[in-house]
Amino acid sequence: MIVDPSSVLSAYKKTGGVIDSADAGSGSDATSLAGGQSFGSFVKSFLGDGVAGLKAGENAAASSVTGKADLASIATAIDNAEVLLTEITTIRDKAISAYQTITSSAI
Repeated sequence: MIVDPSSVLSAYKKTGGVIDSADAGSGSDATSLAGGQSFGSFVKSFLGDGVAGLKAGENAAASSVTGKADLASIATAIDNAEVLLTEITTIRDKAISAYQTITSSAI
């Protein structure tokens, strides 16, 4: 799954109530920018798509053992699963880093 940066930004604006100065004069609020989707549901759908992609890679690897799939589809599925795993790991690392920064901040 390829994530559109504008949808991520819109979801962030909705949850944080942040509006750029360029958007402030347009009369639109953060809810309409996000298209009605909450940040939590965005993350849930992203992770659900990630799990589905990883399962597709596993199924392709299993079908390669039995000889039921061609090499190109197997390579594509495994490559997509690798990209998804890298994205999920990067997001996890950024979330942990943000949490550690917040917890070490003085109140």
